[in-house]
Amino acid sequence: MPDNGWPADRIDTENAHSARIYDYILGGKDYYPADQEAGDAMAREWPALPVHMRANRDWMNRAVRRLAEEAGMRQFLDIGTGIPTSPNLHEIAQAVAPESRVVYVDNDPIVLTLSQGLLASAPEGRTSYIEADFRDPAAILDAPELRETLDLDEPVALTVIAIVHFMLDADDAVGVVRRLMEPLPSGSHLAMSIGTAEFAPAEVGRVAREYAARNMPMRLRTLDEAHEFFEGLELVEPGIVQVHKWHPDGTGEQGIRDEDIAMYGAVARKP
Repeated sequence: MPDNGWPADRIDTENAHSARIYDYILGGKDYYPADQEAGDAMAREWPALPVHMRANRDWMNRAVRRLAEEAGMRQFLDIGTGIPTSPNLHEIAQAVAPESRVVYVDNDPIVLTLSQGLLASAPEGRTSYIEADFRDPAAILDAPELRETLDLDEPVALTVIAIVHFMLDADDAVGVVRRLMEPLPSGSHLAMSIGTAEFAPAEVGRVAREYAARNMPMRLRTLDEAHEFFEGLELVEPGIVQVHKWHPDGTGEQGIRDEDIAMYGAVARKP
């Protein structure tokens, strides 16, 4: 039993997990042999996979920083947090505004086990953690941790980063995002990265088959399908684009080819 009270035996070390594969590809340390085997197999199918994953992470950093700096966001609700990788979302937001408040949501036991690092907020702000499934928005919105940390009378930035491609049609990812946005007031924002196979269909298709073979089927989306998440919202320029094209600032990897990126990214404002 770890110090935070979550039983270690809840963590399945025999089967690969998407968050741990992501951590392995990004050069982290919180993965198991099954995750390493899966990551290596996927990278053989698409050698650009590490470039793609790093670009998604860099996009998240830029999007959160711009939300804090330019949109004035001081409250963040992050769905599908994944394994902590510094800088975490709250570190980015609080570097701009130390009073920022962040609620992290995930249902992966290893994320729960490692979440003490997530909770190390700046003293002026606050972070909290909700154990819940993205597919159950009521459990997220009704969680006492959310109401204790965020003021839903003030704008909130909802971040849904690199998760909806693991939601199948039956999960109604678009409907879930709309239900999460519904109680948020005018001036709130939605930031999403959305998996696609439009730029390297053969290679990304092979990666998707590797995920599916490990019981992680994927639902990759077209640009038109990505737009469905933002209906009724005001897209921030440049709209929905591949993540490496969204306000590049020169700090990420340079010379990225379009065919090396399988993720759209966008930020939109609730009117």
